[in-house]
Amino acid sequence: MKDAERKQIPVYSGFIAYFPDAIMEVAKISQIGNNQHHPDKPLHWDKTKSMAHADSGARHMIDIAKGITHDDDGALHLAKKAWRAMAELQIYLEK
Repeated sequence: MKDAERKQIPVYSGFIAYFPDAIMEVAKISQIGNNQHHPDKPLHWDKTKSMAHADSGARHMIDIAKGITHDDDGALHLAKKAWRAMAELQIYLEK
């Protein structure tokens, strides 16, 4: 993407400013996942772990539909569903 084109995308005003609380919750999921898979390493996304994003996201949606708001680790199912959706989108865009 060219610099001029990139500067036209409202990353802060069109995403971060819209969803600050939601972004914070999704960031918590990144930390929870890192602690689960690599507690001895700095925060990073190990794309070789838990790659079934659509299925995992659907399972979180089922729990939400049942009225279960939090997963066993205390995290919001909605945040985990959002993380899975972002992961799926990122992987698609990288292809």
